[in-house]
Amino acid sequence: MTLNFIALSTEQVRAYQAGEPDDNELVPEIAVSDGGGNPCRHCLTEIPAGEKMLVLAHRPFDELQPYAEVGPIFLCADGCERHPDGAELPEMFHNWEKMLIKGYTADNRILYGTGTIVEMPQLEKQAAEIFSNPAVAYIHMRSASNNCYQARIERG
Repeated sequence: MTLNFIALSTEQVRAYQAGEPDDNELVPEIAVSDGGGNPCRHCLTEIPAGEKMLVLAHRPFDELQPYAEVGPIFLCADGCERHPDGAELPEMFHNWEKMLIKGYTADNRILYGTGTIVEMPQLEKQAAEIFSNPAVAYIHMRSASNNCYQARIERG
């Protein structure tokens, strides 16, 4: 099975970079990256030490509903190029040890039984297994240690 890894949209990120409120109705905070563990959800690279970054609350769902989790994310404060959608696991994740992945239905509900913490070398195999259930519309990649949203996976 081919997977499609998807970063946040440029339209949404540019709004945050322009000072639009986040999903807690707050202006994104500006911080300086320490170079360790500050992944931008738009370019899908680590924000280099000393570079400005945005810290904000993000809800990767279009509407409010019980499963619409809100959590912190980082973005490059200045314009960055969006990571292209594609079948190859973004390079940033190659050095990570583990990831939480879980499947969601077309109505944006978690499909219970699909959530698992997976070792990165097994991520693509496990995602394909989750997608073997036709009720799964997409998968979220989240930090295994902090549950922060990283990227979306769709069938390729």
